[in-house]
Amino acid sequence: MTQGFATPNSPSPAAPEGHRTSYRTAGGVAVERTAAPCDPGVLTELVASVEHRRGGVLSSGMEYPGRYSRWHLGYVDPCLEIAARGRRLTAAALNDRGRVLLPLIAGAFAEHGRASHHPAQAAVEVTVPEPAPGEFFSEEQRSRRPSVFSVLRSIVALFSAEDDPHLGLYGAFGYDLAFQFEPVEAVLDRDPADRDLVLHLPDAVIVHDRKRETCLRYTYEFTVPEAPGGPAERERRGGTAALTTRGLDRATEPTPAAGAGEIPPQPEPGSYARIVAEAKKRFARGDLFEVVPGHRTYGACESPARFYEHLRDRNPAPYEFFFNLGGGEYLVGASPEMFVRVSGTPEQGRRVETCPISGTIRRGEDALGDADNIRALLTSAKEESELTMCTDVDRNDKSRVCEPGSVRVIGRRQIEMYSRLIHTVDHIEGRLRPGFDALDAFLTHMWAVTVTGAPKTWAMRFIEQHEATPRRWYGGAVGVIGFDGSMNTGLTLRTAHIRDGVATVRVGATLLHDSDPDAEERETFLKARALLETLALDDTAEGAAGEAPAERQEPAEAPAGAGMRVLLVDYEDSFVNTLADYVRRHGAEVTTVRHGFDPALLDTLAPDLVVLSPGPGLPGDFGAAALLDELDARRLPVFGVCLGLQAMVEHAGGELLTLDEPVHGKPGRVRVTGGDLLGGLGDDGGDGAFTAARYHSTYTTPERVKGFTVTAAVEEEGEAPVVMAVEDAAAKRWAVQFHPESILTAAVGEGIIERVLRMAR
Repeated sequence: MTQGFATPNSPSPAAPEGHRTSYRTAGGVAVERTAAPCDPGVLTELVASVEHRRGGVLSSGMEYPGRYSRWHLGYVDPCLEIAARGRRLTAAALNDRGRVLLPLIAGAFAEHGRASHHPAQAAVEVTVPEPAPGEFFSEEQRSRRPSVFSVLRSIVALFSAEDDPHLGLYGAFGYDLAFQFEPVEAVLDRDPADRDLVLHLPDAVIVHDRKRETCLRYTYEFTVPEAPGGPAERERRGGTAALTTRGLDRATEPTPAAGAGEIPPQPEPGSYARIVAEAKKRFARGDLFEVVPGHRTYGACESPARFYEHLRDRNPAPYEFFFNLGGGEYLVGASPEMFVRVSGTPEQGRRVETCPISGTIRRGEDALGDADNIRALLTSAKEESELTMCTDVDRNDKSRVCEPGSVRVIGRRQIEMYSRLIHTVDHIEGRLRPGFDALDAFLTHMWAVTVTGAPKTWAMRFIEQHEATPRRWYGGAVGVIGFDGSMNTGLTLRTAHIRDGVATVRVGATLLHDSDPDAEERETFLKARALLETLALDDTAEGAAGEAPAERQEPAEAPAGAGMRVLLVDYEDSFVNTLADYVRRHGAEVTTVRHGFDPALLDTLAPDLVVLSPGPGLPGDFGAAALLDELDARRLPVFGVCLGLQAMVEHAGGELLTLDEPVHGKPGRVRVTGGDLLGGLGDDGGDGAFTAARYHSTYTTPERVKGFTVTAAVEEEGEAPVVMAVEDAAAKRWAVQFHPESILTAAVGEGIIERVLRMAR
């Protein structure tokens, strides 16, 4: 079953009064779960409780076949809280029940550094060290670099049990967590007290299935194994002498009242438009394909609980949430967009889903107006390009950790309608490769291209340099890490961060080279209006949707890459993992490495083919010429894509130019003029050409190419031909300017990769 906010595996059937289930977790914790029917009205009471005590309420207020169904769940008084500030992770017991579990958590922390115990505060903390200098992680293993997620993985392993879809860690993931995964330098000042992660371990959860009309309250009791050192050691590590939670009170301390602070001034008119103008310069240079900067608006909020109920009523969304994070902090949102959802079992192959949203237009005055606006949205080349780039990046993210060939677009440019906005949405799935888990899936998507841009790392650097304040929770995620191996998270969009009675609402827009600065600024205020009007108890709105994939060529009986080792050089690109997936589909072993590695690695890996990825900027930004010198010295076959072609042409003495108008995420008609790589790949148009995805502002023309044969070009009326492919068969060098891994090149993309592998043998 799929849904918005609810645990993503199939729910338990309705249970008789007091039905008990017992099981033991992988870490030896004995769990007794009681499921009892309850009135759905208790969730309304729970919302009121969460305003004053730590807890969370999550709901899905809309149906979408195959994607979302209507759920409502919540908890209050969790027994444990896990919080992160940078690489420092703290676990605190919130009541005596949490103190029973704390020594186990301390043991998990100690696997990742020197854990400090604070018995007086019933807390334990650890600072996860940076990777050791010289410690090597391929791109496929980047999600296993030491980070706070390494500790979370150990906690999940401690409580792991596949048969319970409701027990897990519930809460919020802040934007800055991405800096532990991607090399982005922090420029903006941060308050050291700000938290980047807050997760709760609830031991009582109410789950209302509004479709099946069932409502159950699940309560948990834990019995933990005796730790070495006995009761005294447990006390020293912040726990209690008790080994079970039975009979212990579930109540926790109340949190500070929301308060009534002073509302800051709204953004200066034109300030966002100036960021758009700066982004357009980066598009022209080729540093960015798209970027999603944001800015803050403000409103007053006396009651976060009342605001949440109003927001649910006025702006139903698949990911509605209300969290009391403690310390006077609340998050209330109605997000239209799934971040990462993982379901299924390892035996089935865990399913990873995302639903990127890009493409927005306002609602009409009535159904006829909606129809006119939907038609305008679906026929807009700009809006289609936005979503195409988001989906190409998303497919790339999955390809890092998913089974070759399993990443599919299962819904393309689908319409989702919200109270004020209409969106186009894609729906994408993949199957996790053995050895990867839900946290790997979460990390490799961090953060969604729909809130950052592409190439993702360069877009995040632009955001850090041009937004006025840190994002905090915006652009991160909220949801559940299930102890059954599942995960269900929504992006922190259409969200109010409430503190001292002030609700901060950050909004952004997806920018392209052809963006209009004033129009993009207006769009941000339209998006913010729904929450701000709800805060003022006025009207509200907002929202999020996907194409069936093109038929893939059946693999040959003897895969083209069988037995081959391929080194994929990543120039900080957002599509490199999809390229790797395409290569793996044909049986080759792929290792992906960021640029700048020690050339000795070429001798260690001894690849049969080196693939130079696309990327932002220019070849010189990455020292590409030096690597090509090393590849020449070893006579290694090379295939370049986009930036890779530009590097190879420049290295051979050719000249590069800059387009007057960059072409990002748009189709081009590639005419083939010869060669082995693309010959015969034209579609049935009869003109020896095919459609391919272009993402570039740097290019070359046939007369400027040295040392290669030009075998394909794009010819625009009245313009010089733009080189789309070059070959040097004798030296085993091939390159294309377009992106074979994009969905716009689906008809021929895999065939090109297969040919490269066969020719490189």
